Amino acid sequence: MGLTPLDLPLQEQVAIFLHSALLLLFLFLASARRLFSRVLGRVPSVLKEEQGNLIPAGGDSGVDAAVGTGKSFVASVACCFYILFLQLVVLGWEVVAALVGRDAGSRDFSSVYLPSVQALGWLVLGLSAFHCRVRLADRFPFLIRVWWFLSFVVCLYTEYVDTRGLMQRSLTINSHMVANYAATPALTFLCFVALRGLTGIGQPQGNPDIRQPLLSEEDEAGCLKVTPYGEAGLFSLATLSWLSPLLSIGAKRPLELKDIPLLAPKDRSKTSYKILNLNWERLKAENPLKPPSLAWAIFRSFWKEAAVNAVFAGLNTLVSYVGPYLISYFVDYLGGNITFPNEGYILAAIFFSAKLVETLTTRQWYLGVDILGMHVRSALTPMVYRKGLRLSSTARQSHTSGEIVNYMAVDVQRVGDFSWYLHDMWMLPLQIVLALAILYKNVGIASVATLIATIVSIVVTIPLAKVQEEYQDKLMAAKDDRMRKTSECLRNMRILKLQAWEDRYKLKLEEMRNVEFKWLRKALYLQALITFIFWGSPIFVSVITFATSILLGDQLTAGSVLSALATFRILQEPLRNFPDLVSMIAQTKVSVDRISGFLQEEELQEDATMVVPRGMTNMAVEIKDGEFCWDPSSTRPTLSAIRLRVERGMRVAVCGVVGAGKSSFLSCILGEIPKISGEVKISGSAAYVSQSAWIQSGNIEENILFGSPMDKARYKSVIHACSLKKDLELLSHGDQTIIGDRGINLSGGQKQRVQLARALYQDADIYLLDDPFSAVDAHTGSELFKEYILTALSSKTVIFVTHQVEFLPSANLILVLKDGRIIQAGKYEDLLKAGTDFNALVSAHHEAIEAMDIHENSSDDSAGALPPSSFPLRKKLESKTSSVDNMNKEALENESSSDKKAIKEKKKAKRTRRKQLVQEEERERGKISLKVYLSYMAAAYKGTLIPLIVLAQATFQVLQIASNWWMAWANPQTSGDKPKTSSMVLLLVYMILAFGSSCFVFVRAVLVATFGLAAAQKLFLKMLRCIFRAPMSFFDSTPAGRILNRVSVDQSVVDLDIPFRLGGFAATTIQLLGIVGVMSKVTWQIILLLFPMAIACLWMQKYYMASSRELVRIVSIQKSPIIHLFGESIAGAATIRGFGQEKRFMKRNLHLLDCFARPFFCSLAAIEWLCLRMELLSTFVFAFCMALLVSFPHGSIDPSRYCITFLGIWCLSFFLPETFLSIE
Repeated sequence: MGLTPLDLPLQEQVAIFLHSALLLLFLFLASARRLFSRVLGRVPSVLKEEQGNLIPAGGDSGVDAAVGTGKSFVASVACCFYILFLQLVVLGWEVVAALVGRDAGSRDFSSVYLPSVQALGWLVLGLSAFHCRVRLADRFPFLIRVWWFLSFVVCLYTEYVDTRGLMQRSLTINSHMVANYAATPALTFLCFVALRGLTGIGQPQGNPDIRQPLLSEEDEAGCLKVTPYGEAGLFSLATLSWLSPLLSIGAKRPLELKDIPLLAPKDRSKTSYKILNLNWERLKAENPLKPPSLAWAIFRSFWKEAAVNAVFAGLNTLVSYVGPYLISYFVDYLGGNITFPNEGYILAAIFFSAKLVETLTTRQWYLGVDILGMHVRSALTPMVYRKGLRLSSTARQSHTSGEIVNYMAVDVQRVGDFSWYLHDMWMLPLQIVLALAILYKNVGIASVATLIATIVSIVVTIPLAKVQEEYQDKLMAAKDDRMRKTSECLRNMRILKLQAWEDRYKLKLEEMRNVEFKWLRKALYLQALITFIFWGSPIFVSVITFATSILLGDQLTAGSVLSALATFRILQEPLRNFPDLVSMIAQTKVSVDRISGFLQEEELQEDATMVVPRGMTNMAVEIKDGEFCWDPSSTRPTLSAIRLRVERGMRVAVCGVVGAGKSSFLSCILGEIPKISGEVKISGSAAYVSQSAWIQSGNIEENILFGSPMDKARYKSVIHACSLKKDLELLSHGDQTIIGDRGINLSGGQKQRVQLARALYQDADIYLLDDPFSAVDAHTGSELFKEYILTALSSKTVIFVTHQVEFLPSANLILVLKDGRIIQAGKYEDLLKAGTDFNALVSAHHEAIEAMDIHENSSDDSAGALPPSSFPLRKKLESKTSSVDNMNKEALENESSSDKKAIKEKKKAKRTRRKQLVQEEERERGKISLKVYLSYMAAAYKGTLIPLIVLAQATFQVLQIASNWWMAWANPQTSGDKPKTSSMVLLLVYMILAFGSSCFVFVRAVLVATFGLAAAQKLFLKMLRCIFRAPMSFFDSTPAGRILNRVSVDQSVVDLDIPFRLGGFAATTIQLLGIVGVMSKVTWQIILLLFPMAIACLWMQKYYMASSRELVRIVSIQKSPIIHLFGESIAGAATIRGFGQEKRFMKRNLHLLDCFARPFFCSLAAIEWLCLRMELLSTFVFAFCMALLVSFPHGSIDPSRYCITFLGIWCLSFFLPETFLSIE
């Protein structure tokens, strides 16, 4: 399509220029989209085997041969390249004309620029349209269709103007006209295709569903849709409209987790983890003698994403300085210094285009770093989790459970957050160079003073950052101490309440909070000082710059001053962030080193046990000359000279005095204890029951199944063998009863029997039982031994540790351990005849039994029948119990089937009416009550500091506006005008106003810190009092992790975040009001636009907040299970490894990470969705104001007021979206 000649009326030239700017923008977005698809859309090599079933046999060629393109598609692509050919012809004609100099006086740069942009644009559009065939798209992308339609409309309009000009003989035929007329038929066809939208591409023959990827297990189970982000088009990515359907649901009703779509495969934890783990293992293999660098592994894994994001960041930085660079030209134009015709409109169009590109790139940049940080966290967390499951005993001793959880909760989070500072390392020098170049253009040699002042500002903040880091370390140490004591109190709250020690321990926690509060106060007041320096640094740099220029005798103009002020406005952000950057680099390095050191810790020996296929040997367990030691550096082994051969189906009993090494003996079979020498062979699957019961959070059925599928018959037999039937009948919800934290609502015997049921249900070949009946009473133990070991495991290989001598006669082999050695081995009768240690052990046990006053007691465990015994008292008890069982059996048999059914239905109905002891974590829904805001503001000095904070910020704003106005008024408008005051007066007044405004920033920061400290302390003491006064039922039904989340994470937000966010809200709101006030003083017409824009912003903010609140709440709820699984898995790592369940728990960890990442990703995208629309509104307000200033006749307004209004317009584009975002 051709463009209108340059001698068209003014409004048409501006329209054409904007049209070309949009083409350039679309070209950039299309290129970015292509880069995204190449870098992020490519399937990693480590995942290709998982997605191989998505590619049909025969490769791409087979697909291409089966795709039906249709005439419509071919014609559409042909039309695009036909118009491209016409534009190339026009471009070549214009280039030749420019080179030979023909009509050089009537041509300008746009004669070559416009066809160049058109040619590039049609090239991208043609390739994009052709790419629809590769993607098998049934519709053309929305952006292509819009551009085709827009091109057709502009073509008709320009043809009308050209024809009219030719008829009136005011125009002559040129290359643009010829190309425009020649492109009309093609554009007409493309307009028809754009309205219809269909590509005409047919489905591949023989495989109609080739475009649809196979559902993953998670997708199929939950029937959830995958987020449209991964398959979004160019327009949808640029505008973030792919998120609009979710926000639409959130505006109608509160969002639930099921409403949030699944992550795209490339964004899931499994993908990130596999990529990072692959690079980590490669680094370890490349140089085994050198410790691998975790930072380098992260870089190798995610450098492509960082590079794409760097493109957006760099482009954003470049276009952000277009405004400051051109401000002086624009101010000169407003002052009447016109360089060429229509200069004002062209400058306004350039300003608008640069601001539009800056807005779009900013959102892509910020969302990109958020996604990059999410990928890094999703990769590191599983690596830490997997390492925690595989740590050796020696390494486990040097890393407590709390430390391992901290690696995930603190260090991994910090490494992921560094993505926000990643580009600042190279952008800060670039920004300084660009700023100095602009300043040199405006103030000359005084820019050297700017450089020196900038360096001084940076250097001054470094010591303060170090002190702040020291305070933060002290604060975190005090917080760790308080959290450790709080955790102990929560674990032992029953004892505290029984002993009436609540007040005493509450006072101890308050004392520890006071220590923490002391460091918190120092940190916040130091932050107030740093805030003063940060806000004062740009003012300090500007004062030094202007003072040097004045002292050197350089004449400043209003344009150069405003250009310098706008440059300082952009430069202040990197200057303020530099101390944070330095501190973050140091903190991230510490975290990376901590994680790297943990990942390099020693793991369990892979050759500790040798797995032999079942068909190759009849032996289940065999140990040859085994020597084992928990501490390899010790000279005394834990187990030595171990020789053992256990055939399939044998029952082996292990006995001995306390500390003889019985549990270590089972650990050596499992491979848990480091092997010094010897050989351990195991044939078949194993199940392990530890001495101290390890129970997962969840219901009883989940604990018994332990990841295996449900088999009703086997499940019922397991319940019977473990004597759990009566216990389940007594529980409110039977086997669906949710077990509390650490099985708090089960007795010790019940927990042990659930653990035994878990092992029995696995139907393993070998059972390793570590004193399994120690937590149950004698009657239940005897019943369990008979039903569990003698009956249910009669055909299995069983090795059990026991102190009950009465169980030993049933064993095929008895091992007697002493000092880590097997001193005797044989059957019961043989060992009794041999005498020595085993005989003494049995005699001691009999004497202890005879000395006990055995009586019947009512325990929470079911009493059962005892096996035959040599003790008369036990025989009587057995006969009584069996008689009662027979009577109960007869009574049950006499019941009718209808009565049984009625009883079952009654019990089921009763259970459904009862609530589970442990409920899902509650979350608020809908709007945050105004009472919450008011209660927080009244928590500190009854809200008396709020007016003072507002007054300090208002004074700062007045002084800042006054300083800008003074510089614009006192300096001459052009280089030929005389200044209105002397240089010293000019400088002195500006310094007083500038530093006065900085002082009020310090006052505001101190008041905000004081307010935040008082409110945080009052709310913490109130929360602590409520916790210790809560009834015991609250702690039984509330996991400790939820309470710890409140007193740690949520309290940290109250301590550090909320007060400064409220202060930031007040600051941006007052700044916005001040800017609007100044602008309306000169151009009151702006108010006519600001009111509807403000209403639109408020509506969008309300629309966004409905979903944002729920997303943040869901995120906070989904984070607790990850932390809980970490601590739970580390505590039961031996059991998990004993069952061979590492992969299942790893999969569970990845699933929980994705459940957290889903709302977290949508929450991040929702922020950018709102930011983009706010900034687009402010950009259009900016363009309107620019056009309004250009339209005013020259000389109708004081030029100084022109200048201050323009500076206000420039700042408005920053503060309008920031103000409405601060409300959120």
